[in-house]
Amino acid sequence: MTAKKSTSASGLSARRGGTKNKSRAFKPASSAASAKSKVKSAAKSSAGSAVSRTKSAGSVLPAEPLNVYSAILEHLEADNRFRQIPEIDSEATNQKKPNVDLLSNDYLGLGQEADSYREEFLERFPDAQFTSSASRLLSRRNKYHNQLEAYLEQLYGRPALLFNSGYHANVGIIQALAVPGTMFIADKLVHASAIDGLRLSEADFKRFPHNSISKLRRILTENYDDYERFIVVVESIYSMDGDISPLKELVKLKKEFPKVILYVDEAHAFGVRGLRGLGMAEELGIIDDIDIIVGTLGKAAASAGAFAVCSPMMKDYLINSARSFIFSTAISPAQAAWSLLMVEKLVGMNDRRERLKEISREFVDQMERRNNMETPSSTQIVPWIIGDAGEAVLISKYLRACGFDAMAIRKPTVPAGSERIRFSLNALLSDKEITRLVGAIGKYH
Repeated sequence: MTAKKSTSASGLSARRGGTKNKSRAFKPASSAASAKSKVKSAAKSSAGSAVSRTKSAGSVLPAEPLNVYSAILEHLEADNRFRQIPEIDSEATNQKKPNVDLLSNDYLGLGQEADSYREEFLERFPDAQFTSSASRLLSRRNKYHNQLEAYLEQLYGRPALLFNSGYHANVGIIQALAVPGTMFIADKLVHASAIDGLRLSEADFKRFPHNSISKLRRILTENYDDYERFIVVVESIYSMDGDISPLKELVKLKKEFPKVILYVDEAHAFGVRGLRGLGMAEELGIIDDIDIIVGTLGKAAASAGAFAVCSPMMKDYLINSARSFIFSTAISPAQAAWSLLMVEKLVGMNDRRERLKEISREFVDQMERRNNMETPSSTQIVPWIIGDAGEAVLISKYLRACGFDAMAIRKPTVPAGSERIRFSLNALLSDKEITRLVGAIGKYH
């Protein structure tokens, strides 16, 4: 979310590597290159100090081997990028009224209501154990995993395979797909788990500017004769900007280039979009046109874990090739059973999906109308782009004092110069809370 008086691409261009908005009152953070240089200098200085302290009788002892990590932490603190696990839950117990949660990805509010489903869960799944004690390939406790996969297959009309998390899914699947003759082409803003999968796979890959079909087409055209397959990796809803991938255009491109395999991460759309909450692919009627759909169970589904929807052949291939699946102890039967219950519930929550769309539109409209600010978002994820790490931290503290918990997002989650407050809206927010939030932002802005 940026001020309207600045150029329309100001906050967005910083997010995507473009020119920073110089009209902002906040000082931009240092560039990635200078940040890396500072870390190296700090580490070198720390190591040098350690060596000087150990000089004795003409000999030089080696520096403490852990000093480099301490130096990196010191640099992160100096650069306002030091992270700590929040203790909001424990502090909220001392407040008369808990702050409004704009941190979590509990988009439908199922997580807030989890206690109300406890009795039903215990009645339906009395034998659900709290450990699998082995990977899926070794465990004898697969009953509820199989039931969950079968239900997802019923919903999507294609097989599903469970993973321990969205990170496990993206890293494991991408590594498994990285056979000789493959090039990956990923949107510039795909999640870190997809990028880590690409790096660990050591596959050839390129990244195209965010949502740019023309640049993606150019990469395909220039490299088409050199590879046997191209795996295009995108998110349906992007986790930091809250904008939507042009999935229909990607499907058309896939038909134009038969070597293309389309891989869509629906982490922030599953439960939220589509008549039954199956994501943007369902909403657009293109489930069968996407080769691999990844969904997560730890956001709108108020549970944990993830799944991939794919062909029967691909499911068999991933069972035999995805290392994060093969070599990880599976999520517990209790977790799988809870996920099954939650997915069953969210399928029928179209009223909440519509309410979430309404709240999201209202929040963006009020920010534009009352605070003269605009955003790239068209979903429940709404960023207020600040452009400075220290200022983002201060704003987060200010909002907390106003009764709203919203996190400052900094490098490396987003590029330097596009630091922001990320508002994660949910269907249980009231109109009064939205209006009060807009007012608090306006006072600061």
